[in-house]
Amino acid sequence: MLITPAFAQAAAGGGAFGALSSFMPLVLIFGIMYFLLIRPQQKKAKEHKAMVEALRRGDQVLTQGGILGKVSKVNDDGVLEVEIADGVKVRVMRSSIAQVMSKTEPATAA
Repeated sequence: MLITPAFAQAAAGGGAFGALSSFMPLVLIFGIMYFLLIRPQQKKAKEHKAMVEALRRGDQVLTQGGILGKVSKVNDDGVLEVEIADGVKVRVMRSSIAQVMSKTEPATAA
């Protein structure tokens, strides 16, 4: 006959090293995911939070909706008043600011 019989083989008794080597790929994948995805995302979120906290009156900003405007009022409750045209002011949340286009210089002490 052309087909040879197949016999079952005994499992290798690797012990503690076998269990460790089976978890090593999972640890390696988690490490790669941390350094390529999680860590850069946390860094970017921290930079965005610092940028939003540093907003002040006169800064030109770009909202996540694509609206360019100048900050005319900063409230403590997380709401900004942004002037998008002469006499047209909208209220936006601080977190909806995507980018600061230009910063104003701080006022000098007299």
